Amino acid sequence: MQQEFDHPLHEGKYRISPLVKTLEDGWFGCSVSIRSGSGRGMTDRVLRLTRLFRDPGAAAHYARSEGLQWVGATGAPALA
Repeated sequence: MQQEFDHPLHEGKYRISPLVKTLEDGWFGCSVSIRSGSGRGMTDRVLRLTRLFRDPGAAAHYARSEGLQWVGATGAPALA
């Protein structure tokens, strides 16, 4: 089930999707998928982030911020 904080967003030609995983100890880990293109020309990079969080929303926010930084976003993103 996708939560509100998990929604992908679009920045230019990129679709940025935060991914949050509950760990065995109750903490939350995160990564971010950065996708561009479509069909056979699609690329998808997944950045595995090392910070841990007590709150899944904070983990998703961090992943989204790292994805935006990776694509060089300067403005506010549009929600998908």
